[in-house]
Amino acid sequence: MSVRRLNHAVLYVNGLDREVDFYTRALGFEVRMRIPGRAAFLRAAGSSNDHDLGLFELGAGRAPEVPEVGLYHLAWEVGSLAELVSVREKLVEVGALVGESDHRVSKSLYAKDPSGIEFEVMWRVPVEDWDAELAKGNMTVALDLDAALTRWGSDRLTGAASGSAT
Repeated sequence: MSVRRLNHAVLYVNGLDREVDFYTRALGFEVRMRIPGRAAFLRAAGSSNDHDLGLFELGAGRAPEVPEVGLYHLAWEVGSLAELVSVREKLVEVGALVGESDHRVSKSLYAKDPSGIEFEVMWRVPVEDWDAELAKGNMTVALDLDAALTRWGSDRLTGAASGSAT
């Protein structure tokens, strides 16, 4: 896999409003989208990313099936859908793939390493298509790689791979 850059980090937090306040005041992040009481997606000033930081509220209680406060996952960006398909094949081969999602502005694979640490490998939709993708409805739907390949082709470079921040 040719990693182009770290695209975003996602944290489990206890006290969503407090965390949003911290990252906006201390580091100048702006709130891109907020789901009250559940999640917030923040972007660094001047960033062309959909979000650079995701924050997910855990609440004060800790049930056995609920993760602990801390890192949820990091997302590595690949340059083309062909690379994403190749990574998917390798993750399936080693039994590490745990999920796939279409987040409208990205096409994402989720996997866990042998220690159980989750990570994401994603391809960014061309920025000029974000509005059309976001207009389709829910922010997270099942990934349809065949449809993405039909729409953008296997070798279309986006993000850092295209020599651009967008």
